[in-house]
Amino acid sequence: MTARTLRRHARILAYVRGSLERRWRKNASVVVVYGLTIFALAVVVFLTQSLTGEAVLRLHGAPEMTVQKLSAGRHALVPEADLASLTRITGVRAGQSRLWAYYADPARGETLVLVVPPGTALRDDEARVGWELMRRRGVGPGELLVLRTAAGGTRRFAIVSLARAETELESATVVQLSESAFRALTGMPEGFATDLALLVRNPRELATIAKKITQAHPDMRPIVREELVRTYKSVFNWRSGVVVGLLLVPVLAFVLFAWDKAAGLSAEERREIGILKAVGWETGEILAMKCYEALAVSVTAFVLGAGLAGLALAVSRPPIVSALAGWSTLYPAVAPAVTVGAYEVATLFFLTVVPYLVATVIPGWRAATIDPDLVMRA
Repeated sequence: MTARTLRRHARILAYVRGSLERRWRKNASVVVVYGLTIFALAVVVFLTQSLTGEAVLRLHGAPEMTVQKLSAGRHALVPEADLASLTRITGVRAGQSRLWAYYADPARGETLVLVVPPGTALRDDEARVGWELMRRRGVGPGELLVLRTAAGGTRRFAIVSLARAETELESATVVQLSESAFRALTGMPEGFATDLALLVRNPRELATIAKKITQAHPDMRPIVREELVRTYKSVFNWRSGVVVGLLLVPVLAFVLFAWDKAAGLSAEERREIGILKAVGWETGEILAMKCYEALAVSVTAFVLGAGLAGLALAVSRPPIVSALAGWSTLYPAVAPAVTVGAYEVATLFFLTVVPYLVATVIPGWRAATIDPDLVMRA
């Protein structure tokens, strides 16, 4: 880029700055409305990515294959004795039964996840608790956690340490117990487990092993970890689409706003373009001016809307978390960690900024190609 070109663009930028200052009220109102629209969409996009990231991170530690028992088409308790027949299938390296359950605590408005970790050395009156759950209940290691049993009584557990949790959402719900304490709280009978976890020798044989399990045990459902990850991603994307549908009003407002911009410039703006052409400005310079104006407004609105969305998710738990996560109202009020990638930011930028740029530049180009005398007489 030559020095002459740089001076020309510097002159255009100086004019754009003055133009924006002259119409600062109009530009400020546009930025506010535009920024609020971007904010609404950014909250959905960022929150969907954060929930998907936490779910995928949690599933990375899941077994390669999980086998569930089905009864009347629904998930049921599986006999632990069935594990022996599954481990005899060619390709299965090892297996273990898993004990976990959802535990509703209506008194505190929470749904906890009770887990018996493999090889646990916990006594029947001990528990490990996630740090977020301890923070909400105001307890710590050495203090007591009181839970109701399935029979209607209560049991006290001494918190011995933090429960290992890979995500913030998990730490808000997890309680690790001994097997005896778990069965007392949930009422799960001896000899039964929630599901069975299998390890395979060759991950490429997962589909074949799942087919063998289905043929040998028609009442069992094998779930491959990679399929579960894909399912979670699809579900979160679908739910985000539902929420965007609920936000259709601001989206339609933005569409109408962009359409109004594309319909043409005001008489004052057309007259200004005619004067610029009359004093020697070229069509390319006028287009550059309109591009700079549109960029200044749209990028400011984008930074404002996206920044406020990230800040809102970082400091609070918006109501749409339950709609996207799919949990009941008993889910604890904790917000997921905000993890936004370049892809999500680029997608949001393309969907919100590019239409505004096109809608602003096209009428500017149409006005710039008209004879300046006709424009100023209009």
